[in-house]
Amino acid sequence: MSGENQPFFLTSMEQMTRWAQRNSVWPLTMGLACCAIEMMALVTPRFDSARFGAEVFRGSPRQADLMIVSGRVCHKMVPVIRELYEQMAEPKWVMSMGACASSGGTFNNYAVVQGVDQILPVDVYVPGCPPTPEAVLQALVALQQRIANGQTRADVRRSAKAVAGLG
Repeated sequence: MSGENQPFFLTSMEQMTRWAQRNSVWPLTMGLACCAIEMMALVTPRFDSARFGAEVFRGSPRQADLMIVSGRVCHKMVPVIRELYEQMAEPKWVMSMGACASSGGTFNNYAVVQGVDQILPVDVYVPGCPPTPEAVLQALVALQQRIANGQTRADVRRSAKAVAGLG
């Protein structure tokens, strides 16, 4: 057989790396409140997050690259969440799941952080109280598209400011 008739493809190392990152997002097992029940439903056969390469919830932050903050964040948990985030491998992403994680929800008091974006850089927000597993899957797909496009948090902030007419 001649080498001329063999199929081949060309790509850059950066594109191949983004493809691998996009198709193997490993979330960190971390449930803080009632949203964690919906997060657990992601890996059941009904919702099957394995279709999107995110079925492996890791118990160690050193093996995870996506932190799903599900539920309300109390001020006592802030140092723990920050430490877990710092221990995660680069590149790493954060998903804020539910109204409590995104804005404090109905808990407007001294004990609850009014949005996890005050302590961590958030990449994707999932609305709802509690959000459905379908909404979390939609946010996961949106994050995967951003990874595939090579978008950084700074790119997303710039485009959001441009849409809002601020930048």
